[in-house]
Amino acid sequence: MRDALVAAAFRLFLERGYEQTTVDDIVALAGVGRRSFFRYFPSKEDVVFPDHERCLADMTAFLASGADDDEPVRRVCDAARLVLRMYAENPAFSVQRYRLTKRVPGLRAYELSVVWRYERALAEYLRGRFAGRRDGILRADVIAAAVVAAHNNALRSWLRSDGRDDAEAAVDHALGHVQAAFGAAPAPPAGEGPEDVVVVVARRGAPLWRVVQELESVRGRG
Repeated sequence: MRDALVAAAFRLFLERGYEQTTVDDIVALAGVGRRSFFRYFPSKEDVVFPDHERCLADMTAFLASGADDDEPVRRVCDAARLVLRMYAENPAFSVQRYRLTKRVPGLRAYELSVVWRYERALAEYLRGRFAGRRDGILRADVIAAAVVAAHNNALRSWLRSDGRDDAEAAVDHALGHVQAAFGAAPAPPAGEGPEDVVVVVARRGAPLWRVVQELESVRGRG
């Protein structure tokens, strides 16, 4: 029934326009009563975004299930990929919704409120991970905003292509900038440490063999 209501709503939105379509119109086309509509959707706006509550719950659970040794920036980037997966499950519907949202100011405002909730979920996780650090709250909020901005930039680019481009590659590329800017540097391979720097002081005019001999002597002492 939920899917039938969404399908009926979008059919009417495309035929009549969003503002001209009422909840009564939607339930009449779907063949159900008003009570059934409000059992699934608190408002007409919610029928345009039927999957965000589930996705937000999945993201929150994903962040909560992380281990203490997870690199936090990578974890929030992976959490953002759950949103991409939701859009990519039904590209045609996602493109339809994108076009509709662009035309209706009220839906754009609603979408911004949804995006803010995703950002808050990411920020709350990062605040917990950065607790006790200098500027931990500031760092958490900045990174959360950067993740959302990078994800949405790539997502909108994919939607503008009518879902034909590679959404996953675009989002990976965008989130790569966030990880490069804020993530921890990768650890060197096992057995490798930082490169040693050896400085040798030699008298001007000393023969080269003497400089090499001194260098080998220093390396041997290391």
